[in-house]
Amino acid sequence: MHSVLISALLSSSPNYDKLFETLSWPSDSWPETEKVEALATFIEALGPLLADSSTNAIPFTAAKRQHFVGKIESVIWSQCLPLLSKISEEAVASKGIALQDMRCRESTAAVCRLLSVCVPLCDVTAAGRVALSVLPTLKLSKGDAEEEEVPSQGRLDVEVAIEVMAVLLPTLSSNEQLTSTTLASALSCIRTLSDAVVSKITVRLLFTLLSCSGEKLRSTLQFILDDLCNWHLSNRTPVVTERTLLCLTALSDHMFKAHQPGQSLPRPRHHPDPRLSLQFWRILQDGLTHRDNVSRKRALYLLKRCVALSEEEEAECPCSPSGDDELLFRWAPNSSKLLREFWEDYALVMETLEENQIHVVRPVLNRIDALIQTTAVDSRASHSGLFHPSWLLCVYQRMFHSENKSLMREGVCHLLELQALQQPAFALAFSQFIVGPFMDVLSESSLFHRAIEQSIGDCPELGVKLQVFMATFFSSLPPEDRGSVLLQLIRRLGSQHWCAVPILFLSQALSSLSQSPLLGTEGLNALREVLRCTMITHQVLLRGAAQCFLLNSALCLTEVSTVTLDDVFSFLMHFRADESLCRGTPLWNQVCAWLSDNEGSFKPSVGDGATGPQHGATVRKGTVRAFVQSEIHTFLQVPASTGHTERLHDPREADKLARAILLCVDMEKGGPGGGIDNGLESLLFPLLDTLSRVSTNVYLPLRKTDKSLQLMLRLLQLRGIPGGQHVAEEQGDNVAVAVEKLILKVADPIQEFILRRLCGELQELFDVDRAELYLCVLRQLVVMYSAIPEHHSQVQQTYFPKLVRNSLKILQEPTLQIPSVASQVTRAVAMASLAAVCGVLGQQVIERRSESFSVLTSLSDYFYTPASSPHTQLSLGHFNQTLLKPQTVDGSSDAGVPGPLLQDWGRMAAHFTRDQWVCLSFLIRTLKVSRAAETHAAALRCCVEALALLPSDLVLPVLAFMEAVLPQLALCEEALCVEAVTLSWELVQGLNTNPNDFWPTLKGFIHTAFHRELLELTEAQAPRLAATLKQIASELMELSQSKTGVFNVLIQHCCQTWLPTGLESGNHADAVFSSVFSHINILTEACVYGPVFRRDQRLIQDVQTYVERLGQACAANVVVTCDNKDDQLPRTCTLALLSRLDASNPLHERLMQDLVTQLLKKDKEISKSKVRYYSNSLQHRVKNRVWQTLLLLLPKLSEEFVGALLNHVFEAGFCSNQASVKYLIEWMMILILFQYPQHIEGFWACFSMDQEKTKTSICTFLSVLVHLNIFMSKLKNNMVQWRKALDVILQWCFSHNFSVRLYALLALKRVWSLAEVRAEAEEGAGGLEGLSTVVKACLNQAEAMQSTGNANKNWIRIQEHFFFGTFHPVRDYSVETIFYTFPSLSELADDEWIPPWKFEKLFAFCESPSLPLRNPVPDLSQLQPGDWIQQDKGEQEKEERWAEVQKKITPWRLGIQEQEPELQLVPQQRAARLGKLHGALLVVASLIDKPTNLGGLCRTCEIFGASALVLDSLRHISDKHFQSLSVSSELWLPLLEVKPVELTEFLQAKKSEGYCIVGVEQTANSQSLQDYQFPEKTLLLLGNEREGIPANLLQLLDVCVEIPQQGVIRSLNVHVSAALLIWEYTRQHLSSGDSKPV
Repeated sequence: MHSVLISALLSSSPNYDKLFETLSWPSDSWPETEKVEALATFIEALGPLLADSSTNAIPFTAAKRQHFVGKIESVIWSQCLPLLSKISEEAVASKGIALQDMRCRESTAAVCRLLSVCVPLCDVTAAGRVALSVLPTLKLSKGDAEEEEVPSQGRLDVEVAIEVMAVLLPTLSSNEQLTSTTLASALSCIRTLSDAVVSKITVRLLFTLLSCSGEKLRSTLQFILDDLCNWHLSNRTPVVTERTLLCLTALSDHMFKAHQPGQSLPRPRHHPDPRLSLQFWRILQDGLTHRDNVSRKRALYLLKRCVALSEEEEAECPCSPSGDDELLFRWAPNSSKLLREFWEDYALVMETLEENQIHVVRPVLNRIDALIQTTAVDSRASHSGLFHPSWLLCVYQRMFHSENKSLMREGVCHLLELQALQQPAFALAFSQFIVGPFMDVLSESSLFHRAIEQSIGDCPELGVKLQVFMATFFSSLPPEDRGSVLLQLIRRLGSQHWCAVPILFLSQALSSLSQSPLLGTEGLNALREVLRCTMITHQVLLRGAAQCFLLNSALCLTEVSTVTLDDVFSFLMHFRADESLCRGTPLWNQVCAWLSDNEGSFKPSVGDGATGPQHGATVRKGTVRAFVQSEIHTFLQVPASTGHTERLHDPREADKLARAILLCVDMEKGGPGGGIDNGLESLLFPLLDTLSRVSTNVYLPLRKTDKSLQLMLRLLQLRGIPGGQHVAEEQGDNVAVAVEKLILKVADPIQEFILRRLCGELQELFDVDRAELYLCVLRQLVVMYSAIPEHHSQVQQTYFPKLVRNSLKILQEPTLQIPSVASQVTRAVAMASLAAVCGVLGQQVIERRSESFSVLTSLSDYFYTPASSPHTQLSLGHFNQTLLKPQTVDGSSDAGVPGPLLQDWGRMAAHFTRDQWVCLSFLIRTLKVSRAAETHAAALRCCVEALALLPSDLVLPVLAFMEAVLPQLALCEEALCVEAVTLSWELVQGLNTNPNDFWPTLKGFIHTAFHRELLELTEAQAPRLAATLKQIASELMELSQSKTGVFNVLIQHCCQTWLPTGLESGNHADAVFSSVFSHINILTEACVYGPVFRRDQRLIQDVQTYVERLGQACAANVVVTCDNKDDQLPRTCTLALLSRLDASNPLHERLMQDLVTQLLKKDKEISKSKVRYYSNSLQHRVKNRVWQTLLLLLPKLSEEFVGALLNHVFEAGFCSNQASVKYLIEWMMILILFQYPQHIEGFWACFSMDQEKTKTSICTFLSVLVHLNIFMSKLKNNMVQWRKALDVILQWCFSHNFSVRLYALLALKRVWSLAEVRAEAEEGAGGLEGLSTVVKACLNQAEAMQSTGNANKNWIRIQEHFFFGTFHPVRDYSVETIFYTFPSLSELADDEWIPPWKFEKLFAFCESPSLPLRNPVPDLSQLQPGDWIQQDKGEQEKEERWAEVQKKITPWRLGIQEQEPELQLVPQQRAARLGKLHGALLVVASLIDKPTNLGGLCRTCEIFGASALVLDSLRHISDKHFQSLSVSSELWLPLLEVKPVELTEFLQAKKSEGYCIVGVEQTANSQSLQDYQFPEKTLLLLGNEREGIPANLLQLLDVCVEIPQQGVIRSLNVHVSAALLIWEYTRQHLSSGDSKPV
């Protein structure tokens, strides 16, 4: 329209100056877009007039031409560039505002068109000058780009500058320097600017720069390719990979030119070939494993293009492969078919992996096997194979990155079973992948869940495969590479935090490697890092097991000639004695054997050998003994004393040396030579010599004394064997006995030295740790004395009284006004000494007449001395004493003591208070002195104060004291008791995340709060305290749902309190037992306890069970003393208590009745709250546990109570129950009718209930009749009852429900088979009166079901069902059947099966003839779970090559048809024929190939007034599937044909017309549909049904819009997606008056 008007104006009014003035605008204003377009049209019309051509009718004179050229150039500098600056400022200021963005975009397009018209008409240098003014914007560095968000005066916005340069570049083609500068700037911007700007640079600048030909095109392409490859080489990160792929995909049409007919060469010489670049293939491989799905799509697109080009050229690629460089891609014409199939399969696999759903991916996994087989065969056939193994690694890594854990697990298992890794070349090629990405994915704990078919305690499937894989992989590696790969793998284990489960099974896999020398010093250091850093937070048992496996690995894989003995023992020091490496375990013996076998082969260390004074026989140099003697001599060598007290030496050196000594002696124990005593004495001579002089040699350096005591202490601590057995027992331990004998020789001087030091000599801060060392030594000596009466008596009579008196004397001294370090340290040492004495004596029997007892009485009097207090309440002054922090004159710290040493004063003060409570708890339990209630109340108040003051890990002595005090104050000081118990419980809850302190504190709290006497309290006696205990019990049970083992502690304590094992019956026992009625809820919850754990918690439980089942083969099971946190323990413990109840005891009988009532109430609540519940849900499990417990109690219930119970059982039978619950209820009914047949009439009444209520639940009662033979003989008048059964059954044989009929027919068959009763009935009066005919007809119909398909199968199945076949309700009654066999046969999850051995482990379980533990007949237990279910399982046929897999299209291979030049978006003829108004929305569906989708899309576009619909072919409109959905809408909608290969040019053309290209695609930067504002001129590009928008078109998009979704399916149908976007566009742009409702 503008061009028509301008032409008319120019022809009628030749006043061009006036037109210039009219169409121009002030430089500081922002004209309307139409005005800018009008000026552009006017100047464009002036072009022919300004041209110096004789064809012009009225040519301008030279002066006039110069005049107008000047005006045009003025437009550039005075109007275009200032306006572009304004647009740039506005673009930054209004970013994100849809209307402003649209205005800026439209104005930019108009100004750029004006520039494109003006520049060619100006001087030849004009374009260059404009470009030079714009280029500084593109030359911004990354830092500048971040800082300068708002363009400076005269500088353009980056996006505006890109559009300007795109306009100028065609006129700059002759300016090589400026073109090169622009190209370099564009590539620099690609590295630094945002993704949206990068796409625009690629499309607008690089495409324009590549519009040349010949050598210039070749050099430009080569420059771009080299720059991108070099960038990726120098910075191989995901971001760089994403950017380079974007650019390479955009340039793919230039780099992969198809073969042109008549062309002499396969492809033009001037095109660079990216296939020859190694870095190009690395970019593609990085892209295939990228986290971003768009980058993966681009990489796969480029790979397809390379393969297609190679196939078309039919030439060798590369032409002359170099032997130096790695070759990732090859093409050989003679293997074209093989290569094409390989890469087609490869693309298929990579595309299918995008689905992230295992049922979609699984059909193509066989293609992975084909890829691997092809690669392996090719690798064996030639040294330079056609297929590089790294492509397969991309497949695996893609599976490892999947969001679907099942797909991830599938990938891991597939790699573990990879047979190709048995080839050395293949294994080596995979090695870096194994130690890198593969190790990363193995850190995912969820991979190690056991398979469905595995039982609890089995090694997870992945763990088994991992062992086989590691052994195969390392044996397949070239021998020279095994050590380095293993070292990398171990370092990977230590370089990050691993969860307990993966590190356990990886350690086990390493221990399965065959013995070979692979690890040196670096390997041992790497393993040490794993022990030191990776495993410190793991569960104790799993950590200990992993240590055992790692030590086994080290023993098998260490090259002894490269490591010294010092390296070995330094390494062994990191294996904890209380978790793995302990004397007496097989692992310790294995280490001894290894040292013995390799003695003399270790690498000599500097100064190796015994270098000190020798004692005994000469030691051969290089032996373990020589090394140990040298280490002892070095260890005890200390510099001369400086006169100042020094810090205690690091005890780790003593630990290392003590282990070395014991290993050396145990190693020599079985060898030739002298006895153990002589050998050990000669080895320990320097130590014993030093210890013998500690009390007499005043010149002996303190540091040497300390080190000798440290070494002796570790020897005593490590000498023992697991289980706490004493060395003198039958098992015997000659080494430990020899150690004790040697130390006993020097025990007296050691005791004298320690006593002297503890009695006032320790006065420095360092001496606090030193005192702890002395007291630990003293404790060990006392333990050693326990078997030697004379020494034991001497300690009690002499040393302890002296130490107690001296400590009391120090504590009773008045406190200085200004405390000193010496005074406070002396007090701390004195209190620690008293606590140590009390702790030792607490384990011994003290005679009341002994000296120790009288001294302890003085200590008790000291603590309970009342303090003068202004308060009315009694105050105990020596409870909760505190240390006073020393102060200096200047207020900093004590003189001569550096400040940092006092920073730990808080810990010292806390231990000082803790030690007081150790003494108090011992005294109150031992002396049992009668004190007034007021005194106990004051002591309890001090307990409350201590709980608030002490750190949580130091409160156990306080709880122990409270355990003794609370029962005495529960009635008279209830409020105080409630406060103490509540505060203790809050403290326990606060330790929930600290397992080391939580469990001991929890046990202490439960023994305190649930003390026997507190449990006996009734609500009438202490209502607040009783309510508090019930509330705490409830909270404990709630906590146990998330923290396994909490309820175990409570129920074990309660069961042992209520019914102690070995306690005789009597009044006292009944009084204790009666307390259970106040806490019946605890027992009820224990009967049904067993939370459904989260998968991560269940995994830990399963793996711990697996480790436990390894037995003594894993030393951790021998060493680790872990509490039983089995989630089934509360039930087994409670069931054991119930098994010991005596029905003749009224209290026991009452408990059973109350418990049954509570359990039935719980079952009824579940049935009412949720009629339908799922199998293995929590509701299902609870109901099952309820009826299991009822079955266990049934034989002990009285007849009267069973009569009242029966109606509840019948009522439960009518509820909707899962199969396992149904069987238990039926079994319960059968046993009741067997034991009490008089209730049969109540059973018959159940069949007379309203059928609408019974429905299919009548099957429960029919199942009972199947077992009528069990209790038939006990019924009175059994012939009448038999006839009654027949009458009841026959009416249900004609039920409309198939299941009911099936159960009725089975019951009829079994009842009719009771021959004796039937014979009696036939002989009776009137016989059966025709009933026999009806019954036989029914049974014949049932047996004739074989012709009715599934009916016959179901008839066979129900007869083979274990409940109706093998099972005998009376014979098979046992704990094993109830809790193990029935659940296993009833499709209950295996974590609900309680094996009999768990009951056998409980000493409290009481087996009786009425309640046998194991089933006397093995028939039922021999059945396998699910054996009676005959499922139709057909053999899975091998999938065809493309079975159930969608194969993707290759758009660049489609035929190209020339479009008619005059073809327009909306033909005027069609618009006139339609007579309709349309919006500006253009929908492009050229990538969609399904006629149904296109037909529905055509209909949607027509309804909402789209301007046109673009198809890949207009032939679709004649397709009947298209027409069935379009319903003639194609007659009313403009249609346009654009082939997929022409979309790039079509979209670029629409961009230049001002269209915003919108794609429906999920990318990292996509916008949500609900937030996006559509511009009026929108082009909606729709992707293919399967692969979406091709990678080469993604960079043409201005924006990607995604539809928010909440489901698990990853995408909508393309027509549905398009309809949502079209409607949203219509809603935003069409007012209510312009549209009508649809």
